[in-house]
Amino acid sequence: MTTHEPVHISQPQLEAVVCPHPEGQHRMSFVRWGHPQARRVVVCAHGLTRQGRDFDRLAQALVAQSTEPLQVICPDVAGRGRSEWLANPALYQIPQYAADMLAMLAQVQVQTGPEPLLSLDWVGTSMGGLIGMVLAGQPGLPLLAPIRRLVLNDVGPAITWSSVERMKTYVGQYGEYPDLDAAASAMWALSQGFGPVTPEVWHEMSSHMTRPGTGGALTLHYDPAIGVPLRAMTPENASVGEATLWALYDQIKAQTLLIRGQDSDLLTPETALEMTQRGPRAQLETWPGFGHAPTLTGDDQIQVVADFLLSD
Repeated sequence: MTTHEPVHISQPQLEAVVCPHPEGQHRMSFVRWGHPQARRVVVCAHGLTRQGRDFDRLAQALVAQSTEPLQVICPDVAGRGRSEWLANPALYQIPQYAADMLAMLAQVQVQTGPEPLLSLDWVGTSMGGLIGMVLAGQPGLPLLAPIRRLVLNDVGPAITWSSVERMKTYVGQYGEYPDLDAAASAMWALSQGFGPVTPEVWHEMSSHMTRPGTGGALTLHYDPAIGVPLRAMTPENASVGEATLWALYDQIKAQTLLIRGQDSDLLTPETALEMTQRGPRAQLETWPGFGHAPTLTGDDQIQVVADFLLSD
């Protein structure tokens, strides 16, 4: 076992990176848990309307359980959390998000030091998993190291059209709430697929999902315009995107863990099975009592991910 200096993991370090886009640049925030010079890196990327603090419990557990220095990086994808909003809503799509992650990883390498990374792993929930597939499925990208292990949390190359239609009904459609309890209740009404979450954990997660509104009220943390590309999606262009994602998936070399909520309306059993038979031949975990998508906050959920990422 490799020993290292104790790391204070009770609070994450908030950082930011400037990312280019076709019309200028924007600032993307991320939080770092663990040892800032660690050459083992795990990136945790969130879902469509979420933000990086969703992974607080998982990140702390990974740092605590690792036998070697580890840093866990949890970005707020552009337009969410503490990251800047984009003036052009058309840029709220996977290619821009993937480019932003490359910029973030380049900055992480500078801070880590001149030695190359020993390992780079990726945990992606829903949209974060799509970003991970794009990065892992293109060998020529300037990653700091090839993605070694990839966790796809309830997402794959094929996404049901019914789930897209469901998301169209609520993404960006929010108002203001008198207090955090009211905001948490409103979010929970849309989040039954997350599965079992204790009230205490949900309240903590919700505290990172709000920003000040008017007159002391709270509103949600993200730019409503992230829903513009989603609402412009058609079955035809969704089919083209699916073919592209399958082609990328087939090129992934990373050892891959696929988590599927048994009641998921986004990732079908048929797609999950196909993902075990092609490309990286994902190891499939199907979790009863969950839909789209498990929060990875329960001890049992965290341990599945930790065992996968931290084993030799």
